Amino acid sequence: MRNKKPCRATLDEVSICRDAETAIITYHNPDVATTYFRLGEKMAGMTDGQILDHFNKMIEVRDMMAATYEHVAVEVPPGQPQIEYFAAGDQWTPRGDVLRCIVAGDGSDDDAFVYIDDKELTLREFGKLLSTYSGWGMRITFVPDDELENEPKIELSMPEE
Repeated sequence: MRNKKPCRATLDEVSICRDAETAIITYHNPDVATTYFRLGEKMAGMTDGQILDHFNKMIEVRDMMAATYEHVAVEVPPGQPQIEYFAAGDQWTPRGDVLRCIVAGDGSDDDAFVYIDDKELTLREFGKLLSTYSGWGMRITFVPDDELENEPKIELSMPEE
């Protein structure tokens, strides 16, 4: 299960450990993610309460930015490369926020591929590509292979049995 995002907290809701210039903030609720909060050299003279005040301010700013953020997904135009190879990470990475792909294979682990442009990616390679957006959400819409460039009509309903 994915942990919940850290939220504003009080000292009785978290434990704070220190590692050099980083505060490790662990919530007593195991469903909330632990945060490694880098404060730098100034952390040495700070109390846990001061660290938590800085952390809570950061959470407040994060939430304010999220409330005003309007995401516009960038789709690379048809005919242009949607992915590029990142040699330092030994993986393919998306150039935009939308991928037009074809799924191929018979369903076995050894015979499942995802085609993006003219590149055949194994499920492992495709998973590494997806990890570029770790922490984000995604929607997958399946369309006929000749409809990849068209935005499909979406109907909200329960699938027929």
